[in-house]
Amino acid sequence: MIGNSYKMKSTFRSHLRLSVIGAIAFSAASAPLLYAQDAAEAAPEEAQQTLWDLIVAGGWAMYPLGIFSVCMITLAVYNAMQLTRKKFVPPMLKQSVLTHMGEVRVRSAIEEAAESPSYLGRMMATSLPHVDATEPETLGREKVEDAMADFAIKENPTYMAWVGYFSVLAQASPMVGLLGTVSGMIKAFQTLGLSGGSDPAKLAANISEALMTTATGLVVAIPCLFCFYIFKNKFNQLATEAQEALAQSMDAAIATVNADQQLAKVPEGIAEA
Repeated sequence: MIGNSYKMKSTFRSHLRLSVIGAIAFSAASAPLLYAQDAAEAAPEEAQQTLWDLIVAGGWAMYPLGIFSVCMITLAVYNAMQLTRKKFVPPMLKQSVLTHMGEVRVRSAIEEAAESPSYLGRMMATSLPHVDATEPETLGREKVEDAMADFAIKENPTYMAWVGYFSVLAQASPMVGLLGTVSGMIKAFQTLGLSGGSDPAKLAANISEALMTTATGLVVAIPCLFCFYIFKNKFNQLATEAQEALAQSMDAAIATVNADQQLAKVPEGIAEA
């Protein structure tokens, strides 16, 4: 009897546990369905709001923020088209100039560089005329580097100016959004004071205006911040690559001019090997 009673109690406990687990599982499964049903009932009212309705709800501040967003897209496209390797350091021009300078054909290198509108071509055409044949050990490298530095001082600000506008937009957009937020909150408190809270629809519209301008300002500012650093780093990389190409061309020319002297300093028997 005791054994049968223990088995009955164990069976009852097992069924009770299964019932509890089943109830919990049913509740967990039915909760999303109930939530979806409530959302579906509320959906017709919310579905009436379009993106344009949200933009209009932002008030006057959405107009300058819209202009900022158009400027951001325009600047991104322009900088992406300008900051390319083809317009800065064309591989064919780089290789051709290195070949000319390796054979000490400085005039040919200058003429070919002058025909290219690229950053490297203009830098080479400006710097290589300062090569001094009367200084065979350096070929006037210091003068060439000074000319290259002067070229960078004149040219680089033009490119960085267009990149710098991203920074301006990144700082101005949140400020305009904050101003729109303050404007919306002022209207909300005025509505609350005049109506005494009896017009919740108008109060909600004012609060919506305040929040929309803040969100839009951040939506414009965050991509601008990323674009600023991306294009800035890309420009620095391309400019550095152009300067390295000029340095390599000078190294090639100096090595060719001083090749005989370097061989003369090598101990006998080593050069032949």
